[in-house]
Amino acid sequence: MKTLFTAIIALIMSISTAMAQAADSSESGLELPRMVSLRSDLINGRSGPDTKYPIEWIYKQKGMPVEIINEFGLWRQIQDWEGSKCWVHKSMLTGRRFVRVMNLGENNIYNNDDYNSKVIAKVEDGVIGEVKECKKGNDFCLIKFGSIEGWVPKNILFGIYKDENINT
Repeated sequence: MKTLFTAIIALIMSISTAMAQAADSSESGLELPRMVSLRSDLINGRSGPDTKYPIEWIYKQKGMPVEIINEFGLWRQIQDWEGSKCWVHKSMLTGRRFVRVMNLGENNIYNNDDYNSKVIAKVEDGVIGEVKECKKGNDFCLIKFGSIEGWVPKNILFGIYKDENINT
């Protein structure tokens, strides 16, 4: 009886461990949530993970950063900068990292990762830029906006986690 009880406890422990591991990972094996960006200028966001679900959103900005919050087969549930959620096919997403400027009005682009460095350009809210470098523990990211490349404060960007480290 004691052996049976021990075997049942061991089975319960292994099942609960497997369930806990499954809750922390995704179908792709990649961490959730995670930031990605839109691969195309025209992407349908659906109410569920299949083409049979109605289109809720049409995204029209290639490179726009979104956050993957869930996965189901080949489908990814994303959340945009406004908090809107929908499902898109994984082929419509790319791991290339872009950010969206969130602070209203004109924002400074600095020559170095320091508020006291020279302002080399200005960028308005809503503009999308490509992430070149973002260091954990640094308040700035090196972002490329068209032909301009400079340092922008992390706190005005959507598409970067606070303690994330990115080197491209």
